[in-house]
Amino acid sequence: MEAVAEEDLPAERPVGGARAPRALRPPMSWGAGGGRRLWAGRRIRPGYRVLVSTTPEPAAHGSGPDPSPPGLATASPAAADGASPAAATAVAVCSLRLFDTATGTVRLLELRDPGRVGMYVCGPTVYDVPHLGHGRFSLVFDVLRRYLRFCGLQVRYVSNITDVDDKILDRAAREGRTPSEVAGEFEAVWWRAMDALGVGRPDETPHATAWVEAMVAMVADLVGRGVAYETDDGVYLDVEQVPGYGLLALQPLDSLRAGARVESSVEKRSPLDFALWKKVAVIPSGAAGAGGVLAGAPGVSGAAGDASAGVPGSAGAGGSEGAGAGAGAGELWWPSPWGPGRPGWHTECVVMSLGLLGDGFDLHGGGQDLRFPHHENERAQAVAAGRTFAQHWAHNGFVEVDGEKMSKSLGNFTSLTDLLAQADGRAYRLLVLRSHYRKPIEVNPATVADAEEGLARLDGIARRFPAAAAAGAAATTADRALAAGADPEAVAAFRMAMDDDLDTGGALAGVFELVRRANAAGDAGQEAEAERAAATVAALAGALGLALRATVDEVDAATAALVAQRDAARAAKDWARADAVRDELVARGWIVEDGPSGTAVRRKAPSR
Repeated sequence: MEAVAEEDLPAERPVGGARAPRALRPPMSWGAGGGRRLWAGRRIRPGYRVLVSTTPEPAAHGSGPDPSPPGLATASPAAADGASPAAATAVAVCSLRLFDTATGTVRLLELRDPGRVGMYVCGPTVYDVPHLGHGRFSLVFDVLRRYLRFCGLQVRYVSNITDVDDKILDRAAREGRTPSEVAGEFEAVWWRAMDALGVGRPDETPHATAWVEAMVAMVADLVGRGVAYETDDGVYLDVEQVPGYGLLALQPLDSLRAGARVESSVEKRSPLDFALWKKVAVIPSGAAGAGGVLAGAPGVSGAAGDASAGVPGSAGAGGSEGAGAGAGAGELWWPSPWGPGRPGWHTECVVMSLGLLGDGFDLHGGGQDLRFPHHENERAQAVAAGRTFAQHWAHNGFVEVDGEKMSKSLGNFTSLTDLLAQADGRAYRLLVLRSHYRKPIEVNPATVADAEEGLARLDGIARRFPAAAAAGAAATTADRALAAGADPEAVAAFRMAMDDDLDTGGALAGVFELVRRANAAGDAGQEAEAERAAATVAALAGALGLALRATVDEVDAATAALVAQRDAARAAKDWARADAVRDELVARGWIVEDGPSGTAVRRKAPSR
């Protein structure tokens, strides 16, 4: 199979805002039998249909406490999502073809266990508020998980929380707080942002600090195999001994070696070698925290020690964790064969993913910036340890500002929390969906406003056809969508688009064509056809994580007067006046929708 070039990616589709020109709307016809059938400009392959599965849906796991870390034990594939294989009378088939970074090709997502998907997505390092790039990767993989479940597959979705990291420790030291206080504050911010985006909680959210004992065991195994070595400041992996190192960097080892920066550690054998374990200098007099006594429990340098069992990192007088003054204050450490220290970032995810999903799990994902070195270094450790790692790698593109990647270092950073304070979280999801997940996206006031207009059209369906939309929204799988009255050809066409490397833009364009069709049928008095299209819209939007809202906001007298003025101007074909009134309504915080009964308004998302 040939590699897919950038220009071969599906073209970006318009969101479907009210002002989108008709020429942008893709053609769609609904011929019967062998007639011509198109969905968003693409022909439906003959015989392409919904594969109905009687496999029971997986129970919601939520994000409760971390499971007991299993050391280096392999998770049982049969227990991957808590359901017994004997419970299913039929197994759903995965037909998704997804770009694999490791092979550079779009290929079938092949599953280790039929009907079950194990996916691991690198989560946040909780030291600050999330930015728009964090929001994008969370949405991309939330959509992927939802779609796989819509197809009847059972999905176990794992995404970690990195709660020990240099950035967390630096912030704690600057602000005179403990690392756990910093991590706890920003993890709470993270989950609030995810809730506002409508991102479902992972089935498992392992925290790095709960898995340190297993990480020490893996590092010890690598040292025992002779592929890792100790220095004065830590333990490093010798990448020269890892077959195929550089796979995800898309460069051979020689090329990577030539471009590597010279590191400060003179004991490193190669500048490409990376830390598996970082040693920490512990202050001697009474400085050992609980970690100095209990394996797996962190100690805090610069604090008087307390060996109380079950109180990790607890301090002496006053109970302050790491609040004492002096060098090393706030530094976390755990015991290890190489002395006190903490795990390297790249070691965290490989241990947690293998521990929870087992060898050869199906899919590992994250943002494009994690491809190298983070994901390659995860893979390298698994290979060096003789383990089978992820079978498929997926990475989403960057968020850009004026054509440049958004990042704090470039000074063009926009926080996700700021966006969510000004716009409906669903609008950002819609903006992400309109572009192919591997392409960069531009996020600015204009693109967000366009997405909000498209969102208004979708919500209009829920208000106009509430019963049909509610029935469609309740359908969480393709077979349930059909039972709720969804159009079979539309469902099949939607799946064909999504199976084509997660072409959300193509799938979304078809959904907006259904919106047009539902309204047109309703205007013509064809209620059955309108209800069928409306149910299909709600079901397919739900598969993308877009929950439609049928609520109507209370309109004050001044706003009602402006709505009446705009309707009068439109009736008189005074378009300049109609546009001016529309702009005034928008400035007052209303989203304006045009329908057969005139102007309708609804409030923008409230500030949070």
